[in-house]
Amino acid sequence: MTAVRANPVSDRPDAGTERPNLLGMTPEELGEALAGHFRERGQPAYRARQVAHWVHAGAARSIAEMTDLPLAERDALEGSFRLEEPALDTVSVSSDGTAKHLWKLRGGEVVESVLIPAPGRLTLCISSQAGCALACRFCATGWSGFGRQLSAAEIAGQYRASARWAGERGMGNVSNVVFMGMGEPLANRKAVFPALTILNRGYGLGARRITVSTVGVIPGIEALTRRREQFRLALSLHAPVSELRRELIPLEKRYPLDQLVKALEGFNRGAGRRITFEYTMIRGVNDDLALLPPLTSLATRVQAFVNLIPFNPIPYVDWKPSHRKRVHAFRSALEEAGVPAAVREPRGRDIDAACGQLRATRYPGLQGPGRRRPAEGGMVSGSAGEAGAGTAGSAHPVEDAPPADLPEPGEGAH
Repeated sequence: MTAVRANPVSDRPDAGTERPNLLGMTPEELGEALAGHFRERGQPAYRARQVAHWVHAGAARSIAEMTDLPLAERDALEGSFRLEEPALDTVSVSSDGTAKHLWKLRGGEVVESVLIPAPGRLTLCISSQAGCALACRFCATGWSGFGRQLSAAEIAGQYRASARWAGERGMGNVSNVVFMGMGEPLANRKAVFPALTILNRGYGLGARRITVSTVGVIPGIEALTRRREQFRLALSLHAPVSELRRELIPLEKRYPLDQLVKALEGFNRGAGRRITFEYTMIRGVNDDLALLPPLTSLATRVQAFVNLIPFNPIPYVDWKPSHRKRVHAFRSALEEAGVPAAVREPRGRDIDAACGQLRATRYPGLQGPGRRRPAEGGMVSGSAGEAGAGTAGSAHPVEDAPPADLPEPGEGAH
């Protein structure tokens, strides 16, 4: 495992905060804004297409790099718009090739994304919030608390900067994007939904190669169902009965499993779009064989694929992954019942990049559980004990208080 610190970035206030970020505009919004800008300056219409090309296919790091624009037009464009990706703070590379990026946002918040190479594909796991308010007990991000929502530009910027980083190192093109990083994507629909459009129609990533994960935000599932694109949906299930699920996922109290499954059935009926159940297997917690019948029943109802994920240790709970024999017993029983299933092997565990481990740390394995943000100057505060050592942390999960973007079922969606 290696960790590389990028050049420090400042938290300087930007005098042009009002300037729209080109990265956060859908292709339609981008075309309209640029067309108006150049029309007012008496420039030909093709200038807008030139800039749109730089934003998406050209991947310019700044407006100054758009060298087929006259210098005067670059200066004028800079005065009206900005082109700003999240600033790279630290890169950690796992022994298995997984790469985790720590991105610094305006205001000092930090988020993480993860590049996961595999034969024939390169998956990018991106974040939608700085922290998370939903307090799932198996997730390090949930224990860390909620910072703020990310903007569409900050979400799309993770893709853009990660794809460039991967390309520069011969890793190939990003083939799949999963919204499984920090935060609950469907609690930030005002930014995530435009970001989906930007990834799909701006960068040309197929909708079926984009998966949105949720712990069960029903209005968000319903809103995603109404979209025409065939984005994939992953439900963080982790327990097939409501009583146990409430212990693991506090949001179960607000959106109970019986209502949630009805929303999933609606999503499945929408052109037969694929649903995946994510099921973290925790020894002695949710791996009892008696849970197989209700799990099989739920998966069958919505034609779900089941991903069985051995629990990845985090510093906040003294839990262990299920024994391999039990994990494979679950898989075999599901497959015998006609439910497609797979075991997701841990990737990036040595850099705290595996499922459930993201918590915005500069130096994986060193930072104690009591801080959400890394210390300045690259120094690490808190315990020097290795992450996942099994000791309970001093942090406490946020109470069941999701962000305001979570209406009750039936209230509609943003």
